[in-house]
Amino acid sequence: MTQILDAAYKAWADAGALRERRLRHKNFAYGNQWCDMVRNREGIRMTEKELLEQEGAKPLTNNLIRQLIKTVVGRWRWQTGEKGSYTDGAIAGIASANSLAELDSRALEEFLISGCVIQRIARERRWGGYGIWIDNVDPRKFFVNDFRDPRGWDIDLIGMLHDMTLPEIVNRFAGESHAKAAEISLRYATADATGPLRTSLIGSPDSGVDFFSCDSAGRCRVIEVWTLDCREKTDSDSPVKDFVWHCRYLAPDGYVLSEHDSPFSHGSHPFALKFYPLTDGEVHSFVEDVIDQQRHINRIIVAIDKMMSSAAKGVLIFPMDQRVDGTRWEDITGAWAHSDGVIAISGKGQHLPQQVMTNTANTGAYQMLDILMKLFDDISGVGSALLGRSQSGSTGAEMLESQIRNATIALADIFETFASFTESRNTKALASR
Repeated sequence: MTQILDAAYKAWADAGALRERRLRHKNFAYGNQWCDMVRNREGIRMTEKELLEQEGAKPLTNNLIRQLIKTVVGRWRWQTGEKGSYTDGAIAGIASANSLAELDSRALEEFLISGCVIQRIARERRWGGYGIWIDNVDPRKFFVNDFRDPRGWDIDLIGMLHDMTLPEIVNRFAGESHAKAAEISLRYATADATGPLRTSLIGSPDSGVDFFSCDSAGRCRVIEVWTLDCREKTDSDSPVKDFVWHCRYLAPDGYVLSEHDSPFSHGSHPFALKFYPLTDGEVHSFVEDVIDQQRHINRIIVAIDKMMSSAAKGVLIFPMDQRVDGTRWEDITGAWAHSDGVIAISGKGQHLPQQVMTNTANTGAYQMLDILMKLFDDISGVGSALLGRSQSGSTGAEMLESQIRNATIALADIFETFASFTESRNTKALASR
C-alpha cells in the first residue's frame, strides 16, 4: 500500500500553500492582524506586531473582518430559518440528530475564511445511536487530488487524517480477530502513541499538523483514503470495466487496517465538499478580498494614535522673564492645572505665557480612514444596511429594504455556492441511509 499512501501524502502536501493562506486568513478573522512576517532595518525577520513594538508604537486592531463574517453568517441563518431548510422535508430527521443548522453555520464561517467547506457523512453507531452522522472536516486534515471541476467530478482520490486512541483503533478494525488486534497493537507500539511510524516524509510545520503523526496526547494517526478504482467485471457475455470507489484505512507505515468498497447506495465516497471559486483550480476566499483594506485601516489607526500620543496637548510655554520673583515653578504648574487658577506674571518680557495645542485633525489621516472604511464596505459587498448601522431619518422602510436586498444580491454567489454544497450533501446523506 506504499503507492496509495504516497499518493495520499502528495495530495496533502500539494495543498500546503492553501493551508498556509487559510492560517493567515483565520488569524485576520479572529483578530491576530499583525501576524505577517516582515524584516526590520537590520534584516531580521519578525512579525509586524514585533516590529511596531520595537519602534515604540502600539499594534492596535479594529477587527472589521469578524463583524463582516458574523453579518454574513447571520444573514444565512435568517434565510434558512425563513425557508425551513432544516425543519421541513426528508432531511429534517438527519438535521435534527446532527444539529445541522449549527454545523452548517460553522461550515459557512470556514467557507468564508478559507474558501473550503468539507463534511463527512458516515453511517455508523455512536453515542446517539445507529444512523447517519455528519461532521465538519478540518481542512488541515483533509486531502484530495488536484481537481478543476467545481462539482468535483474529476476527483479520483480523497481522504482525511484521523486521531484515534489505540483501543479505538483495535475496536474498529480488529473485529473478532485476536491475531489482527495483536498485529495492530504491535505496529503502533513501535513508536509511542503520538510518535510517527514513518519518518521518510515529514508534515507541514506551518499548518500545525503532520501527515504521519498525531500531536494529541494518547492518540494515534489513522489515514482514510478513498480511490476511484477501475475493475473488470464479467457478465454472461463479455468482461466489462467499471469504476468503484474503494476505501482503505492505513496506519502511517502503510499497513492496511481495513478496506472495503463503498457501502452506500450512491456508490461514492462519504465526503461532501466545495472549494471556491476554483478558477484554474485556485481557491480564493471571501476574507481574502478585504485583508488588504483591513491592514490599511489598522495602519491608519496606529498612525493616528501615534500622532495623538506625541502631539502637544495643553503644554504651557512660560517665558523665564515673566515669572514673578519668589514664585516657584511648582506653584505655576499647580495653578495652571486648576480651572480657576491664577498665575502671576511680571510683565517684563515681550512674550506672554501661552498654551500649545496641536490640531491633528488637519493631517488628512481621518479623511483617509473614512475613505478606507467605505472601500471596505464596497469591496466586501456588505453595506451599512446589512451591517445594521444607523440610517438617516429620511430613509423610509421601503428604501431600507431595497438597500438590504441589494446588499444580499452582492452576496448571492457566496450564498448560492454554499447552498449547492448543502444540497449535494443532503442528497448524499439521504442516499447513505
